[in-house]
Amino acid sequence: MLIELRIQNFAIIDNLELELGKGLTILTGETGAGKSILFDAVETLLGVRADSTIIRHGADRASVEGVFSLVGESRQIIHALLEDEELLEDPDFLTISREFRKNGRNTVRLNGNTVSLNLIKQIGHALIDLHGQSEHLSLLRVESHQTLLDRSADIAQPLSDYETAFDALQKTRRELKTLKKAEKDAHQRTDLLTFQINDILSADLQEEEEDQLKEERNRLANAEKLTNLVNIAVNKLDESTPEMPAISDQFGDVVGALDSLQAIDTSQEGNASTAQEISDMLADLTKSLRNYFDEIEFNPTRLQEVEERLALIQDLKRKYGTTVQEILTYAENAQNELETITNAEERIAELTDLEQQQRSTLAALGMQLAEIRHAAALHLSQGIEHQLHDLRMEKARFMVEFKTLPDSNGLQLNEGDPVAFDRTGFEKIEFMVETNPGEGFKPLVKVASGGETSRLMLGLKNVLANADHTPTLIFDEIDQGIGGRVGAMVGQKLWNLGQTHQVLCITHLAQLAGFGDQHYHVRKLVQEGRTSTEVVELKEKDRLMELAQMLGEV
Repeated sequence: MLIELRIQNFAIIDNLELELGKGLTILTGETGAGKSILFDAVETLLGVRADSTIIRHGADRASVEGVFSLVGESRQIIHALLEDEELLEDPDFLTISREFRKNGRNTVRLNGNTVSLNLIKQIGHALIDLHGQSEHLSLLRVESHQTLLDRSADIAQPLSDYETAFDALQKTRRELKTLKKAEKDAHQRTDLLTFQINDILSADLQEEEEDQLKEERNRLANAEKLTNLVNIAVNKLDESTPEMPAISDQFGDVVGALDSLQAIDTSQEGNASTAQEISDMLADLTKSLRNYFDEIEFNPTRLQEVEERLALIQDLKRKYGTTVQEILTYAENAQNELETITNAEERIAELTDLEQQQRSTLAALGMQLAEIRHAAALHLSQGIEHQLHDLRMEKARFMVEFKTLPDSNGLQLNEGDPVAFDRTGFEKIEFMVETNPGEGFKPLVKVASGGETSRLMLGLKNVLANADHTPTLIFDEIDQGIGGRVGAMVGQKLWNLGQTHQVLCITHLAQLAGFGDQHYHVRKLVQEGRTSTEVVELKEKDRLMELAQMLGEV
């Protein structure tokens, strides 16, 4: 619901702020006072393109800002759009602003964040319907007709059953498509998969093997150097010469000296114990190095075997994955695919039977949907025609057109060729109207603009009030070509809409304006050679005076 509207330097509007409430809000004023400019300004909040020509003469920029209270179903729709863009800040309110500069720059902001015009259009459709010379009528968007009809028909459960069956059929079809494609390429694919599986499995790979082989290759390739280094270490530790006693011998003297020391001074028991531990560790180290020396081998044959094994692993990695684990996973997947191809013929037969059963089920559910929709369409048409008669469109007729399209892969109904279908059914739905006898039914989008269109939309909105969840409706020119008696009827219907929607109406008829819950007067002022528009809220006596002047009584 639009609760605040701020306009600056827009056409002849200098600076305007409106606070709007629930129910029916009326805007009146002389022709040319700027009422339609307000309408145009609101259009920009819905994403209508505009340029620098709307900037007030003498100003550098123009701006329009609307603050909306998020209510009803539109609240969930807008929340979803904002969450996708990570723009949801206040769950209860939303601010949209447009700024136009003389240099041609056009800025669109949502909650203070710069956004695309396309996002504003999507959000605008959920917030406001403009009824006048505008393309922003939800009822003129054919894609919305089925949703509106379904809501008026209370078709939720049958539609849910149909959607579930549709999803099941699509799943079966996807699997069938995959299997049939696999079957088509089965021979060539089988040969390739068999080769790849044998190529990998014959290598008998082990997950940790590559690292172990690299370590072994390192030892084999450096056997001579390793031997020399171990010899140096062992000789230093355990081989004595007349010139240089072994480290183990020298440290034995240290152990002996500390044993004698701690026998005299018990405070040195710890040092003596530590020396003994070091001596034992030196002995263990020497033993370990001798064992390692015994394991070092000069084996060119084994080195070549290791190199060849590593080359084989590298070749498999180049073809099937970057690690041994990926290679093994590739083999597992290839085996599963091979089994699928092998069993494809049997599975295809099973799925073909299942698809036929699911198509029959879906056709039955689709016909049930169609029956409910056709009955609802008749009721809707009668209701809308009654509304139009009240609005002096006595000869107007309304109907819901149902179309099917042939599709060889579609649903087979009771008779005739198969028809196309989707997740909502097998019929395309569009609202049609005949405003004058003999013209024939035409799509709503082809109906002439102006008051006739607005009255038609008013009739539709009244019948579909509970099905259409756009919170704010704005009507312009709705009183075009009608008199006071019909004007009162229009006012009554607008007031009725105001019980479930926020309704704004620009009018010249007092009989209509009298139904307003809120009344604004729009007037043109000329001050210091400049023309501007002023909007004043009328209450009590001022409002009665305005209504009287509209009737020509004053």
